[in-house]
Amino acid sequence: MEIGIPKEIKDQEFRVGLSPDSVKVLNRQGHRVFVESQAGLGAGFTDADYKAAGAELVKTAEAAWQRELVVKVKEPLAAEYGLIQKEQILFTYLHLAANRALTEALIASGVSAIAYETVEIAGQRPLLTPMSIIAGRLSVQFGARYLERQQGGRGVLLGGIPGVQPGHVVILGGGIVGTEAAKMAVGLGARVTLVDINIDRLNQLEALFGSRVQLLYSSAPNIEAVLPDADLVIGAVLVPGRRPPQLISRQLVSQMPTGAVIVDVAVDQGGCIETVRPTSHTEPVYTEAGVLHYGVPNMPGAVPRTATAALNNSTLPYILKLANQGLQALEQDPALAEGLNVQRQQLIHPAVQQVFPELA
Repeated sequence: MEIGIPKEIKDQEFRVGLSPDSVKVLNRQGHRVFVESQAGLGAGFTDADYKAAGAELVKTAEAAWQRELVVKVKEPLAAEYGLIQKEQILFTYLHLAANRALTEALIASGVSAIAYETVEIAGQRPLLTPMSIIAGRLSVQFGARYLERQQGGRGVLLGGIPGVQPGHVVILGGGIVGTEAAKMAVGLGARVTLVDINIDRLNQLEALFGSRVQLLYSSAPNIEAVLPDADLVIGAVLVPGRRPPQLISRQLVSQMPTGAVIVDVAVDQGGCIETVRPTSHTEPVYTEAGVLHYGVPNMPGAVPRTATAALNNSTLPYILKLANQGLQALEQDPALAEGLNVQRQQLIHPAVQQVFPELA
């Protein structure tokens, strides 16, 4: 099969769909991989690395897109809609619940669009997990940075020092993102409060963190009680295929300390905080109600070498199935079939259908 790897065009998105090591595996199984020139440069992979792995370099995005299977990292942007082809397979993150324009473009194109984030097996999302781990860890790293006074924050050191109270981190959601954020915040010495609606998950987190993290049931009174003392709030709510609920209103944001920071990792699905909107690595923050908001939807793009390697570890087995079997792979692998969002000009995934019932 011919596989295309276009260069990502999202702002400062330096990850790449396939690493040279992954290309080598595909090439050895008889597949031809067409990599747009400099597609991997931001992740530290040169054109020479790809050529040595057996890839065929192409000069334009159009040449990379003109293949049976296109593998990307982020969702196609408007400039790429015209490159999507009928009867093509597209394998990438899509997050359609927050993007009606992309949903309509995919339906109109006739492509078979498979989303990394909805591939599911036994309740787990193996292609979302590695990026969730990275985003969770980065959320505290970025939050700590923007709490610095020079960045516009309130000048709080999350870990504090002896004799000075540490900063307070409030985490909404106890899934992979929230758990990794809590690990980082605890490691820095911050006070950490985590809220989740799943009692069983809270019990699991108690076994993991003990008394180092305050664990609260996710209710409006509990969230309202902790926000006025929060230096950093991390949104880590995931509802697969759908927009997350908004847990913090504009009014509640206004009750946070001036110079506090919000990092909403759920922004790529629409966000769980009313005042959050998507930003970019070039302009990552804005201030509203006196609070700094960080809404970059492709956070792992900040560490592209680590993120590309981690993503390929998870995606390559599925890419091999698609390359070897085409769409028949969906019949053989139920987990991969769960990833199908759009096919034959129809919206397929049930969760996305609930968001856009008029498109179903």
